[in-house]
Amino acid sequence: MTAKNGDSIAANRVRMGRPGVVGAGRDRFGLTGTSQAFDPRVVAIRPDLADIAVAGQHFAPHYAAPMMRSGVLPAATMRAAPSLDAEQTSELLFGEGFALLDLTGGWAWGYSLADHYVGYLAADALGVPIAPTHRVHAAEAILHSAPDAAAGGSAILPRGALVMGEAEGEWLATSHGFLPLAALVDVDARDDDPAAVAEALTGTPYVWGGRTAKGIDCSGLVQLAWSMAGVQLPRDSDLQLASLGPDKDVDPAALARGDLVFFPGHVGIMADDANIIHASRRWMAVNSEPLADVIARSAAKGNDVPVSGHKRLR
Repeated sequence: MTAKNGDSIAANRVRMGRPGVVGAGRDRFGLTGTSQAFDPRVVAIRPDLADIAVAGQHFAPHYAAPMMRSGVLPAATMRAAPSLDAEQTSELLFGEGFALLDLTGGWAWGYSLADHYVGYLAADALGVPIAPTHRVHAAEAILHSAPDAAAGGSAILPRGALVMGEAEGEWLATSHGFLPLAALVDVDARDDDPAAVAEALTGTPYVWGGRTAKGIDCSGLVQLAWSMAGVQLPRDSDLQLASLGPDKDVDPAALARGDLVFFPGHVGIMADDANIIHASRRWMAVNSEPLADVIARSAAKGNDVPVSGHKRLR
């Protein structure tokens, strides 16, 4: 790992030896066989560096042991490259864990511990790791400077943010300020109606890579809704479908509230047996509409199987 000033933190980096050569030195090790195919969205490999966890399967010039960090911004943008012009691929919410593999030029590279999604963050988005005690359950929670509703707020944390603190009356005291307990739930609490979480975000602008009420995409909506129910899904819709397994015999008439419905490059949650809640690029917002309309639009694009799969997580 390289610090901001360019100094190498050698303890966290290991050099790869020649394939098939064992005992190539104290900072080297040998690998045999061929490097396996991988998905760069969830496997941390760059041309110059890789997560040491994949050393047995993938070749890289160097490997790094991750340093654990947590998000300290309400929602930090994750990008595909270390540039403000790079595509936003996801967001790291306040308190979520991050495995830091490299720190160079003010950019941190690694992956979210929640879904293993790989990307770049601004270095100041990360702080010391925490052991969360609570999760924000309200749409947003104001971080107050004192345990008083009239006190000024230093930040607004989104639903799903993780915090650590001790209860003091009706407030949670944290190292960053005070949060109203009414806006929180215990970190292990489970919501029994993920569709309600999605419905509460109706009207939220569609933002590629978004995961909050400021802006969200289709897979971010599904991921957030089910994380509140204690089910951590991958970040992208195709990864979610792959992790759940497609239901080839899906019958739209048999769907029920909370079912996930997958289309090519899209996913939504059933509000009832006929309507789907989704972050729609057509409407550029989270909305609820008849599933039949979404199927018809998908079919009009030439998709042979408009509904490619679903999974009930109940």
